[in-house]
Amino acid sequence: MIIAIDGPAASGKGTIARRLAAHYRLPHLDTGLLYRGVGARALAEHVKFDDEAALAALAGGLDLSTLDPEALKAGIFGEAASRVAALAQVRARLLALQQDFARQPGGAVLDGRDIGTVIAPEAEVKLFVTAKPEARAARRHRELLQRGESVTLDAVLADILKRDERDSGRASAPLICAADADILDNTGLDVEQSWQAALALVERRRPADGA
Repeated sequence: MIIAIDGPAASGKGTIARRLAAHYRLPHLDTGLLYRGVGARALAEHVKFDDEAALAALAGGLDLSTLDPEALKAGIFGEAASRVAALAQVRARLLALQQDFARQPGGAVLDGRDIGTVIAPEAEVKLFVTAKPEARAARRHRELLQRGESVTLDAVLADILKRDERDSGRASAPLICAADADILDNTGLDVEQSWQAALALVERRRPADGA
């Protein structure tokens, strides 16, 4: 069973994906981590974000096993990820890696922006997790403060809106809801309520034999 979870920044899709993976005992891939990894390498190696060929080369040499999910949660890497993810050559370099992960025996859970539309359009279960920008900004703001980052709520909201526009407006694999996806708007839900709602949607969609 392949579970594809898409949605905008700070919608809670990653938390849902991790819990679904644990619940169904499936491997999980946060595809945004790949773009954060490319963005982090670009910053470290002073590669310009308008140098698409150089960024694609970084993507081609990405080693998933070396990525530190906790370190890559920093706000600077989220912005970098959004910028490199808009580039067709970067996305092309990372496509096979993501598709191989999705199609491994037994299935997998993947979350990102284009899982149900590009990476695994054949997925048995597709969720589009979203929330109002203000709610997502408040969540991300709390997360950044807990990490010790000094940032205002207004700045986080502005970044969320900018990333939404970039993700939805890019020419290559834009953020859109797959036609056959279930939409979960968790604006007024807490973490547990959002998880329970997601689990119910998956149970409705998953194959009867659980494959």
